[in-house]
Amino acid sequence: MLVGTILASIQTIYAVMAVMPIIPFIAVYFGYAAYKKDRKKGFRLAMDVTTFPLIGCVAVLFNEVFSTRFGFYGILLVLLIGGGLLGNLQYRAKGEVNAKRIARAVWRLSFFVMSAMYLLLMVIGIGQAFWKVI
Repeated sequence: MLVGTILASIQTIYAVMAVMPIIPFIAVYFGYAAYKKDRKKGFRLAMDVTTFPLIGCVAVLFNEVFSTRFGFYGILLVLLIGGGLLGNLQYRAKGEVNAKRIARAVWRLSFFVMSAMYLLLMVIGIGQAFWKVI
């Protein structure tokens, strides 16, 4: 019973964060900036935290807009390909691969890509819903 309640609470919190990804971004950014007085690190931390719900939201939006079940797997595939390309670039430039730097770069780049995809797919989804009503 308790485990079910905890899982339901976690699911509800994630659903709210995924529907409105600006909420965790603002909360983490201003919370960290107020606590540590470092806005630059606060922005990076807010990006890192917000990427997780953005991936889930974009996957669901992709599935709804294109009537498919490939959204999450497509995003995962793009992240893996991006990591491989960055790893190859780093290996050619420096002769070694730093997996931590590659993961951080892919994660932060995915924040910008997922933000753009979120806005684009949200506009398309609203447009599709509007045209279904008419």
